[in-house]
Amino acid sequence: MTDTDVVPAVPAGRAKTPPDRRRRAWTVTALLVVFMMVNFADKSVLGLAADPIRKDLGLSASAFGLANSAFFLLFSVCGATVGLLADRVRPKWLLLAMAVLWSLSQTPLVMGGGLAVLVTSRVLLGAAEGPAFPVAQQATLSWFPDHRRNLPGALIVLGITLGVLVAAPVLTWVIHQHGWRTAVAVVAITGAVWALLWIPLGGEGPHAAPRDSGAGAGAGAGAGAGAGAGAGAGAGDDRTTGDGRTGEGAEALDGADLTGGAVRGTPYRRILATRTWIGATAAYFGTYWVIAFCLVWLPSFLQDGLGYSPAASTRLLMLVWGLSGVVVLGQAGLTGWLLRRGTASRRARGGVGGVLLLVGAAACLALPVAPAGATTVVLLVAGFGCAGAMGSVAATTVTELAPADRRGGALGIMNAVVTTAGLIAPTLVGHLVDTQGTAGYRVALLITGGLLLLGGLAAVTLIDPARDALLLSARGTGPLVPDHDSPLRPL
Repeated sequence: MTDTDVVPAVPAGRAKTPPDRRRRAWTVTALLVVFMMVNFADKSVLGLAADPIRKDLGLSASAFGLANSAFFLLFSVCGATVGLLADRVRPKWLLLAMAVLWSLSQTPLVMGGGLAVLVTSRVLLGAAEGPAFPVAQQATLSWFPDHRRNLPGALIVLGITLGVLVAAPVLTWVIHQHGWRTAVAVVAITGAVWALLWIPLGGEGPHAAPRDSGAGAGAGAGAGAGAGAGAGAGAGDDRTTGDGRTGEGAEALDGADLTGGAVRGTPYRRILATRTWIGATAAYFGTYWVIAFCLVWLPSFLQDGLGYSPAASTRLLMLVWGLSGVVVLGQAGLTGWLLRRGTASRRARGGVGGVLLLVGAAACLALPVAPAGATTVVLLVAGFGCAGAMGSVAATTVTELAPADRRGGALGIMNAVVTTAGLIAPTLVGHLVDTQGTAGYRVALLITGGLLLLGGLAAVTLIDPARDALLLSARGTGPLVPDHDSPLRPL
C-alpha cells in the first residue's frame, strides 16, 4: 500500500462474531457489573450506617466526614498508578488482587476498634478500590469494537447504581438487626466470593493491546497500524473491508476500531493535554462529586435536613439511584443510536453527557430555594439522578481517543483526578453541617450545582475525540486511514 492508498471509510458488510466469543464477552461484562456493585456497596455502607457509627464512636459530623474522606487519601494515587500498570499487566490479575484486598482491608473493622481502626480500614480499602472503575472499563471494552462499546460501558456504570440499590435495603436491614460491623462483614465476604468466581471466568478480550514485546508496531487494538495479521489474529471483529475481505484482514483494519487516531506509543502527556481528555475529566469530576455526596451525606440530609424517616429516606435514596441507572442506560442507547446514524462523537457523547449534567446543575441550584414537598423530591432526584451518566461517557470517550496501549493509563489518570472529589466533598460537607447546621446542606447543594454546571459546559465545548485523535497522529507517518468523524489520518 502506498502513501496515497486509502482504506474505504465505511465497511461494506459485517461477518458475525462467533457465538462462544459473544457469550464470553457478556459473561465477563456481567461479572464486572457485579464487581462494581460490590465496590459501591463497600463505599455506601458507612453512609447507610452514619448515625449508628457516629453514636457508637462518638464522632462529630466533621470527624465522620474526615473518616469518609480518608477512603480517598490513596484512592486517586493508586487509581493512576494501577491504571498505568494495566497497560503492562493483564487486567484479570489486577482485578482479582483488588477484590481480595477489599475483603482483607475491612476485616479489622469487623472485629472491633474505634476511629483509628475505622480510618485505617478506609484508607486501605480506598487504595484497593481506586483503580476499580478504569481497569473494569478497560477489561470490559477490550471485548467490543468501538461501535459496540456504549452499552457494555454503560453497564459497568450501572453497576454503581445497582450496588447502592441492592445495598441500601439489604445493608440497612442488617445494620438495624445485627449492627453496622456485621454489615461491613457482609460486603467483605461478598468481595471474596466474587474473587473466587473471577479466577475461572474472568479475562480480557481481543481488542486489548498486545503485551508481547515481539508484536509489531502494527499489532493491537487502537494501534492504528494497518493491515498486518498481528493486528487481526484472534480479534474476532465483525467488520468487512470495502473490497470484501473478512477475517484477519478485516480485523486488522479494526485493530484500531477505526478510532483512536493516536499511534501506538503516543506519550501520555500529549493525550492528557487534549481538550477532549480535559473536558471529559472536568465533566466526570462533577459526577463524582455527586456520587461522593450521595454515598456519605445524602441519607443524613434526607433525615436531618428534610425530616424524612429512615424508611422514607431509604426509599428516596433508591429512587435517586434508580433514576441514575435509567439515565445511564438511556444515554447509552441514545449515544449508540446517534453514532450508528453517523453523528460525530463530540455530539453523540460530549453533547448528550453535557446536557444531562446541565439538567442536574439546574435542579441542584434550584433545590435550596424550592418549596418543601413534591417539588423538593423531584428536584433532588433529577439533580442527583441525571449526573451519573457522565462516568460512562467519559470512559468511552477516552477509550475512543487513546490508542489501546495507552488506554489504561489515560483512564487511570483521569480517574485519579476525578476521585479527588471524593476526598474533598465528605469533609467539606461535614464542616458545613457542623458550622451551619442544616443550612450547611443548602450551601453544599449550591456548590454541587456549580460544579455540575462547569462540567456540563466543559463536556459540550471541549469533547471532540475525532479532532484530537487526528491532532495526536499529526507526527505519525504512513498511509492514511479514515476515522469515524474526522478527515483522513496518518498511521
